[in-house]
Amino acid sequence: MGLLDGKVVLVTGAGAGIGRADALLFAKEGAKVVVNDPGCARDGSGESDAADRVVEEIKSAGGQAVANKRPVGTFAAAEEIVGAAVKAFGGLDVLVNNAGILRDRTALKLSAEEWSAVLDVHLTGAFSCLQAAARVMKDQGRGGRIINMTSIAGLRGNFGQCNYSAAKAGIYGLTRTAAMELARNQITVNAVCPTAYTRMTSDNPGVTDAVGLKYGPETVAPLVVYLATDQAAHLTGRVIAIEGTHVFAYHMTTTVGMRRFVGDEPWTVAELASQIDGALAL
Repeated sequence: MGLLDGKVVLVTGAGAGIGRADALLFAKEGAKVVVNDPGCARDGSGESDAADRVVEEIKSAGGQAVANKRPVGTFAAAEEIVGAAVKAFGGLDVLVNNAGILRDRTALKLSAEEWSAVLDVHLTGAFSCLQAAARVMKDQGRGGRIINMTSIAGLRGNFGQCNYSAAKAGIYGLTRTAAMELARNQITVNAVCPTAYTRMTSDNPGVTDAVGLKYGPETVAPLVVYLATDQAAHLTGRVIAIEGTHVFAYHMTTTVGMRRFVGDEPWTVAELASQIDGALAL
């Protein structure tokens, strides 16, 4: 008996890396898996049979899976991708928004196409798939689980990744708001912020410094799968990070700040200049 016996799971970007590890573990836990991936390179170019290979891995281990190779990034694509799950397995219980590409460039050199391509895949892709999946889950009337992948780049920033950071920060806000809106339908929405050695991070010294080569995609998958289970029904709107064996949550926080204790006049520019540093200190 698996934790997800009979559940239908859709994982975008599941042809390699964390998405592949997720798909394999979902199948091991009894889920029927839709492996979505066009099999593109890290920058989004080209295509391959990556999704087919993951499906064969799952089937060889006795699981159930189908491949879908439509790239995420448009609302039409999302309808087709979610529809593939319904067509193959009769419904959808879990969506993992994992698909992503990189077009790294510093702000002064970033082109309009490089900006749009990354935002389309990460942010529009995540929202459009979330919307399509949530509509199916609502109509089914049995709730559901949506897990988005964010990044430390979106939560803290990272040099050379304005496009990627903006998209991943957007996923933070998307997760928080969608969790509020979908709670009435018993649909939870959470985000995972992974640090792992993958194809996407292989040339990022911050990742190798943090977790080395030891902690790869398979170390992230258990957290993703857990958030899809009934045991995680009490968690929604959370941003949960995993770095090797370290699991923790991100929270938006504020400083103590400053306020007037006498009078209610607005701050002047001169007053702000003389006092604001203390108000902003953590």
